[in-house]
Amino acid sequence: MRLARSTTAVTAAALLAAAALVCAQIPAATLTQANTYLQNGEADRALGLLTPLPANGAGADEAQNLLCRLRFQLQQWGQATSNCQRAVSLNSKNSDYYMWLGRVLGQQASHVSFFTAYGDAKKSLAAMEMAVKLNPQNGPALSDLGDYYAEAPGIAGGGVDKAQGVASQLDKVDRGRAAQLRGDIAMAQKNYAEAEQYYRQATMVSSEHAHMWTVLASFYRRRQRWNDLDAAISNCLSAAAKEKNSSVALYDGAGVLITARRNPQLARQMLEKYLSSRSLNEEAPAFIAHIRLARLKHQLGDAAGAQQDLAAAASLAHEFNPSQDPAS
Repeated sequence: MRLARSTTAVTAAALLAAAALVCAQIPAATLTQANTYLQNGEADRALGLLTPLPANGAGADEAQNLLCRLRFQLQQWGQATSNCQRAVSLNSKNSDYYMWLGRVLGQQASHVSFFTAYGDAKKSLAAMEMAVKLNPQNGPALSDLGDYYAEAPGIAGGGVDKAQGVASQLDKVDRGRAAQLRGDIAMAQKNYAEAEQYYRQATMVSSEHAHMWTVLASFYRRRQRWNDLDAAISNCLSAAAKEKNSSVALYDGAGVLITARRNPQLARQMLEKYLSSRSLNEEAPAFIAHIRLARLKHQLGDAAGAQQDLAAAASLAHEFNPSQDPAS
């Protein structure tokens, strides 16, 4: 009888625990606040809010996706992959979750050995294809998939014909992204005249004119066409002044100038304007903007200002090492 009572008690406890797990619900306000922190580049605050949350129950899939994107910002590929895979396992019908899993696996593939990279690249492709299958209107996911097809060898699932097919799909979703993808395809084939033609087309047909001018500026940087680069950046600034929520283009444009080692004063002004805007975005992490601004200020002789920006970056994301910035 004692054994029976003990077994019953254990079973009851297990059922109660299971019921509590099922009933666990992450408040929508918590997820909204975490996303605000993510967009503002406040990685430490976002992690502090998200990491204690339950890994199951209502809202857990969104929490795991937010964690994935935070780890992506911090370039912590292994942890980001785990979070993205968890989000997908909790909600296998969400196109964006697969898109982010594909992105993280793609980055992870570029930071491991060749043999491991091949496996990660194939997994990345599978995730991107699933993202598009779940939502054929997902413009960013289509762009990711098209770029993969354009750049990857056939043995890894790539192919120009496949990329062109995705560009045709994008025509119905986002003409600007479609033109940009065709430019990327031409670049992969080293057809630079055609690539320029499509990138210029993208600046005209896209709703994100300022962003597309930075894409064209990046093309001119790679071709070492400095006067054309300067003109593209000037057009980016003009478009950004007119377009709502286009401040990310200031971050991207500054990045082009930094990589080209050109006009550090203008790059500084663009980053300062981005950081002072009300439309910070996860695509342009504020802590990385502060790190880049610190380097520019040091280059321009403002040592005190540089230290202030490095301190600001550390206060936002203490786990991020400035040497991780690809523009360093």
